[in-house]
Order: sequence, then C-alpha cells, then structure tokens
Amino acid sequence: MGIGVKAQQIQQPVTLKQLLNSVDQKAPGLITDSAAILIKKAQAAETRDNWLPNLTLNYQADVGSANNTVGPYFGFGVIPSSSGGIHATSVSTAMSDNLGIAAFDWEVYNFGKYGAQNKVANADVNVQQKQFAESKYSLQAYTISNYLQLLRLQDFLQIQYRNIQRNQEIRRSIESLAKSGVRAGVDTSIAEAELSKARLNYIELNNQLKQVQLQLSAVSGFPYQAIIPDTTVEMTLINKPSAYLFTPDTANHPLINFYRSQVQNSLQREDLVKKLYNPKISLEAAAWGRASSVDANNNYNSLSTGYGYQRGNYLVGVGISYNLFDIRRRQLKLSTQKASTDYAYKKLQEQQQLLAINASQADVEMQTALDRLKEIPKQLKAANDGYRQKLSLYRNGLTDIVELDAALNILYRAETDYMQAKYDYSNALFQKAITENQVNSVLTLLN
Repeated sequence: MGIGVKAQQIQQPVTLKQLLNSVDQKAPGLITDSAAILIKKAQAAETRDNWLPNLTLNYQADVGSANNTVGPYFGFGVIPSSSGGIHATSVSTAMSDNLGIAAFDWEVYNFGKYGAQNKVANADVNVQQKQFAESKYSLQAYTISNYLQLLRLQDFLQIQYRNIQRNQEIRRSIESLAKSGVRAGVDTSIAEAELSKARLNYIELNNQLKQVQLQLSAVSGFPYQAIIPDTTVEMTLINKPSAYLFTPDTANHPLINFYRSQVQNSLQREDLVKKLYNPKISLEAAAWGRASSVDANNNYNSLSTGYGYQRGNYLVGVGISYNLFDIRRRQLKLSTQKASTDYAYKKLQEQQQLLAINASQADVEMQTALDRLKEIPKQLKAANDGYRQKLSLYRNGLTDIVELDAALNILYRAETDYMQAKYDYSNALFQKAITENQVNSVLTLLN
C-alpha cells in the first residue's frame, strides 16, 4: 500500500487550470452545444433570405378538347379543362396548344415583418450562445467540485496509510511484549483486527478516488490514471487570507445572461407577432407565350400547328392584401406570447434571487470554515501528543489496549477533521467564486 501511495506521488500532478482547459476543449457536452450554435446561425442565415422574390418558370404542351360554356367556378388545384372559345354546339375535336409562363412575385414590403423575423433569428442564436456559456460555466463548477473531491480523497488516503502504519507499529509492540510475557495474546488479535479494518478502509477510499478520476476523465479527455491533483492547492488558498475578498459580478453571471437572453428572445417574438399579420404589398409580373391549333375562325387545324408560340403577353402590377380576421388572430397570439415573456422574466428573477441566497450561504460557509481552521490545529496537536503518550505507557505496561485504541481513534478523527476543514474551506471558496462569477480570480491565485 505504501508503494501505491508513493507511485502516485511520483506522477506529475495535473493542475486545476490544465484540467479546466482540457474540459473546455474536449468535453463531449460542450462539443455538442457548439454544434447547436452552428445550427442556429444557419437558421438565422436562412431567415435573412426570406425577402427573396419568387421567379417561377412554367411550360406545358397539351392535346385535348376546347369545349367550354359560360359559367363561373371556384378554382381548386388543377382544373381539368382547357381555355378556349365558346361554340354553339358541342365540339369534341382534339386540338393542340402550348403555354410558357415566367411569373415573378415579390413581397416588397410587409411593415417590418422581415426585420422582426431577423431579430428573432438573431435572438435565437444569442440564446444558444448564452446556453453554451452557461453549460461551460456549469461544467467548470462540476470539474472544480470533483477536483476538490480528489484532493480530499487523496488526503484521506494519506491519513489512512498513516493509520495502517500506526496499527502495524502497535502490532509489532504487542508481539514483542507478548513474547516476553508482558502482554496477553488477545491483544495481538485486537491489533490484527484493527489493522485489517484500516486496510479495508484504504481499499474503499482508493476505489472512491478512482471513481472520481473516471468522472473527470469523461469530460477532460485525460486518462483517469493521470489525473493526480496538485496537493498544494488547498494550502495555497488557505495561506492567502485575501483569497475570498473579490468583487462579485452576478450581473454578468453566465446563468443570469442565459435567462436574460430568453427574456429578450421572448420580447423579440412579441414584436414579430405584432408585425406578422400586417398588410403585405407585393410586386407581381408575368410574361407568357402560347399557341393553338384552333385559329381565329374556329377552324381546327392539324395538331402540329399548335406548337410554337403565336401570341405573347405580359402583365405587371402592385397588389396589397390584408385579412381582416388577422386582427383577432394577432390579439390571441400576442396574448400567448406575452404570457411566455412574463414566465421568462419570472425565471430570471428566480435565478437572481437564488444566486443572492447562494452568495449569502457561501459567505456563511466561508466564515465557518475559517473558524474551524483556526481551532483544529489545537485538536490535532493534543490528539497526537495523547497518542504518543498512550503508546509509551502501553509499551511500559501502564495502560491497556483499549485505551491505546481510543487514543489512536482520537488522533485518526483529528486528522480527518483537519482534512475535512481544508476541503470545506477550499470548497466554500470556490462555491463563493462560482456564485459570484469570480472563478478566474481564484484560479489566478494558484499560479
């Protein structure tokens, strides 16, 4: 077990900055989110081209009858009849004709709908970008939390390793005293049980450490065996009393920016709804040519004479269209969108309040951790002195194994309390930095 601990120490540690940089570049979730931004940008580019006109080319060559009569009808889809003159009698003689049309249709002005659509598309891009930034920041917090857990578990392993060594020391003393008849053999059994328990704890802690390494490996791309934390992090922060004295910047917190972008996006959609049902002014133009095998005197000539253009026409015009019932549709849709905006705004307020609460909680945790760090060294020194005295008394036959184990457990608890106090301080400091958008300020102290 000692060899395992020393082997870890020989490896070059991965600093927190190195780990965070690798997470920024290789985290699968961030790679996916960055691809989503490209989709929104492509959709925005597509929306910007909504203003383009329609220019449709049509051509057809037909054979059929031209046997029409007077009467109105509603056109729906393709009408199974050919345009032609009206005859006194029914005529079913076949005729040929062709028709080529170039039709131009451009919605030149719609009272701001195009502009509103572009703003919504850009707002969608902004939301996606802010979501990416928030995801990145959350992943930073996740990485920092696990990195601190690694430090905690590594410290715990060291404590457990020392505990194993002390139990081995006690067992050797008992064996020596038992051989000389000073101590009963049962003390050896008790010592062996305590040593085995310490070894089992070490195995479990080592497993927990590997699990955290695997979690960090999944988001950073580092081999999990290579993720050995820098043991100087906690003491570096503890030895800098001003580490937690930074100016909060919650107004630009990535989480707040994300919810703020959703509010702005919803407001842009309100504006789009207002302009979506405005009148539309269109420029229309068409040119066409056609021929027919029926001449002006209603003579049905050979079918071959119906191909090749005989007449040409053009038409240009400006039109305006407006559906009066769109007034009601706009009211209903606008009411729905305003409700969505109100919801987005309330979510923003909720997150702002949660950040403020978390900031206050972080301040309390920081103060508690500082007070604990001031007191624990006294506990640790007293526990260490007590253990050494009990061990000396035991070797001289002046106390029993129960009291020695009690002293050992008190020392073990004092060491774990000190380890936990260091972790609590570092964790509280980073939680405060994460809440107040000052992670980089803390990372700068670790140079």
